[in-house]
Amino acid sequence: MATTTQTGRAAVIGLGSMGSGMAGSLLRAGFSVAACDVNPEAVARFREAGGTAAANPAEAADGADVVVSVVVNAAQTEAVLFGEHGAAAAMPEGAVFVSSATMDPAVARTLAARLEATGRHYLDAPMSGGAARAADGGLTFLASGSPAAFAKARPALDAMAGTLYELGDAAGQGAAFKMINQLLAGVHIAAACEAMSFAAKQGLDLARVYEVITKSAGNSWMFENRVPHILDADYAPKSAVDIFVKDLGIVQDMARAEKYPVPVAAAALQMFLMASGAGMGRDDDASVARLYAQVSGAKLPGQA
Repeated sequence: MATTTQTGRAAVIGLGSMGSGMAGSLLRAGFSVAACDVNPEAVARFREAGGTAAANPAEAADGADVVVSVVVNAAQTEAVLFGEHGAAAAMPEGAVFVSSATMDPAVARTLAARLEATGRHYLDAPMSGGAARAADGGLTFLASGSPAAFAKARPALDAMAGTLYELGDAAGQGAAFKMINQLLAGVHIAAACEAMSFAAKQGLDLARVYEVITKSAGNSWMFENRVPHILDADYAPKSAVDIFVKDLGIVQDMARAEKYPVPVAAAALQMFLMASGAGMGRDDDASVARLYAQVSGAKLPGQA
């Protein structure tokens, strides 16, 4: 986590669980930060923390050296840049747009080309680490872009990142690395949910299962992170089921274009799709365990 004080003007588009933490990290580093979000409560909290509220991406981006976009997908990123009240036209020439949404690498390249044609820079910089690391400036960024884009974005990245990977000099490489991460993350969540529901079906003490597995070879970061949600019967969304419907869907699209088989990721995608179809799309992604329980009759914590 960076502790050096930086100066400059930054904009953050999107104040969800990740964006609010990233905006807070920029404020602590000494940036003047303007931000906008469709949720007025999120904007109010940001204003109380010392930031400047903006009505839309254009207003937030006006005069900013760096614009950090923390929205859900490529379509939203395109709207932030080029839609009505979009940031692109309001950004000063030479400013950098840091795109943190998970998207198809081909789309990242297209958006970068459109923005760079206007004299602004585009940094393809999806991140990983979750809300807690966003709040303490400890995110991992998987970034690619021109040297000029990196140079312009570096003070802001130093404020938000615990680890910065520089993965290439053109947009798309960062997005591709993120999709490999998301393939693994989605598979690991689905596997953890399957295992815990299966353990419940066997009548095992689930807290003991968690203790044993986290000290054994079957552990994963996702098992260790998500299983406590199951144990606590807390499915308030830290990361929603529909995020992995989107991300594993992108993996499928990329693999189909390359004629590359991804059967394990495809099976995981089906579990997230079924959970979403069962009404859990906006719930925590550990809700896949609840789907397994419904199908099998296993009893998870919190279930009658």
